[in-house]
Amino acid sequence: MFITYVVLAVVMSVVLVVSAGAKFTRPRRMVEQMSTLELPFAVLPFLGVTQIAGASGLITGVWWGPLGVAAAICLTLYFIGAVAAHVRVGDIKGAPPAAVLAIAAAVLIGLRVGAV
Repeated sequence: MFITYVVLAVVMSVVLVVSAGAKFTRPRRMVEQMSTLELPFAVLPFLGVTQIAGASGLITGVWWGPLGVAAAICLTLYFIGAVAAHVRVGDIKGAPPAAVLAIAAAVLIGLRVGAV
């Protein structure tokens, strides 16, 4: 289970860092999505930093299990919030990717707890 955690944590961390980069550089797609979600653009840096912290926690969790578990819990809550934000405005197309990431983060919780 530990190897599975490491592989999924690395993949998830890459996704998070790429997503955070988009939040900092604000490509047109990201700006349109934030407008659709009715979120202020001032929240983008906070979301990006949160994603980088989550990625860092997952990777550090390879060596220190409790941090990996805490990061996975926080990321699960983050992506549940993302699903809720999409559903709130009726953006049904945007909810499934966030739901998949929420599920992946929840799986990381179980994998890291099982590997401790």
